[in-house]
Amino acid sequence: MSKSHSEGFLSVVNSAKKSIRECTVADVLMKRESGTKFIFVDVREDDEWKAGRAQGAIHLGKGVIERDIETEIPDRAAEIILYCGGGFRSALAAESIARMGYTNVLSMDGGMRAWREQGLPEERG
Repeated sequence: MSKSHSEGFLSVVNSAKKSIRECTVADVLMKRESGTKFIFVDVREDDEWKAGRAQGAIHLGKGVIERDIETEIPDRAAEIILYCGGGFRSALAAESIARMGYTNVLSMDGGMRAWREQGLPEERG
C-alpha cells in the first residue's frame, strides 16, 4: 500500500536528502556479508516495529531518536544505518543526528518496504 505524501513533507525530505548519505538494501546486505560493523536502526513508530522489523535492527523511533541516541549509541563515529517504511523519515532522522555530531550516518533508501520486497528476514514482537 502506497502512501500519498504532502508537498510540504516531500520538500523537507528532499532537502534533507541533499545533505545526507543514502544506501540501498543491497548495500546493507553486502556490509553484513563482509562483516562490516554497523548499527542498524529502525526509526518507525512502535506499532510498526512490533509488526515486523529487519533482522538485527534496534529501535529508536524518529520521535525520540534525538533524545535517546547519545545513551544508546554514544560513539559518534560509529557507522549507523537508519531505515523507516520507505526512506523518508530515516532521511530526516539522519539529518538530525548528523547535526548532533554523528559523522557516519546513512539512510536506507526504500526502507522496510524494499526489505520486504526482497523477502529478507524479519523479527516480530
